Amino acid sequence: MSRLYFLTPDLDTTVNIAHELNDLKLKKDEVHVTGRDWKHLEEQGVHNATLRETSDVINAAVRGLKYGIPLGLVLGIVAYVILDNAIGGISFVLLILGMMVFGGLFGIWSSTMIGVSVHDVKVDKYEEDIENGAFLMMVDVPADREDEIYSAIHRHHPEVIIDKVTRDELKHHWGTGR
Repeated sequence: MSRLYFLTPDLDTTVNIAHELNDLKLKKDEVHVTGRDWKHLEEQGVHNATLRETSDVINAAVRGLKYGIPLGLVLGIVAYVILDNAIGGISFVLLILGMMVFGGLFGIWSSTMIGVSVHDVKVDKYEEDIENGAFLMMVDVPADREDEIYSAIHRHHPEVIIDKVTRDELKHHWGTGR
């Protein structure tokens, strides 16, 4: 799957594109729209974007799990060494597994608390346009149909900005670029 972003100037264009995407056999749950006038989108049957699509919450949860489990492992080993006699009959393996589960869950929880406040990279880029009444459509398309969908929307709506996350934007978003 690949994600295309369409910055549309108004409600009518957004609704028309949503219907065209439906005609192109994209499912309703593959098209997410964010904008100030979201109630009218809902009335027109267009799927509003949720926190999952407009923030970094999913990637943050994955990162939390990725770093929480090894941290739990290390803390489990440290706890076993330091509290050797104080922990009683708890086996080494049980302590390590328990700390890894705790570390993973704690990592998910703490990372998602941060992730909900971090916008998707394109939501940040077009935030001013969205505040001024534009709509940002986030469309998940199969990689092999990306060119077809891009061409169809561009042909029918040349005024729409069609974008995709670049490698530099992705690196910056993940905190590894400038």
